[in-house]
Amino acid sequence: MDEAKKDLIQAWLRKAQHDLASAGKLAAGPDPILDTAMYHCQQAAEKAVKAFLAFRDHPLERTHNVRVLITLAESYTPEFSTWREAAEQLTPYATAFRYPADVPDPDRDKFIAAERAAAGLLAFVCTLLPEGIWRGSGSS
Repeated sequence: MDEAKKDLIQAWLRKAQHDLASAGKLAAGPDPILDTAMYHCQQAAEKAVKAFLAFRDHPLERTHNVRVLITLAESYTPEFSTWREAAEQLTPYATAFRYPADVPDPDRDKFIAAERAAAGLLAFVCTLLPEGIWRGSGSS
């Protein structure tokens, strides 16, 4: 694999990890900011799947729809189908809390579920990549 491709994949993974870490920090403490934290969970999942698609040389889609990305990834690795429910859960968070609307603020349980889904999807993607790629991105 050429260095440019490896660097691109690692950059997507690093961004996914940063979004997940940001979500955790925003949700911590006595005054959590759960709406923004959940947005970052969605972003982490989106970027993790985009890292996989970059690995497979799939042209990257300009979408925030994790469902669409999972469907694309399934064409390379059918096991992505096990992440459809997570995609259904996370996709709406790309926009649900970004703008004022009649959407109730999320509670801690919803955040925990979103964080677990995003972290699980990121970990799954890392299992599909050569170790030299994901270890180099800062993932554990």
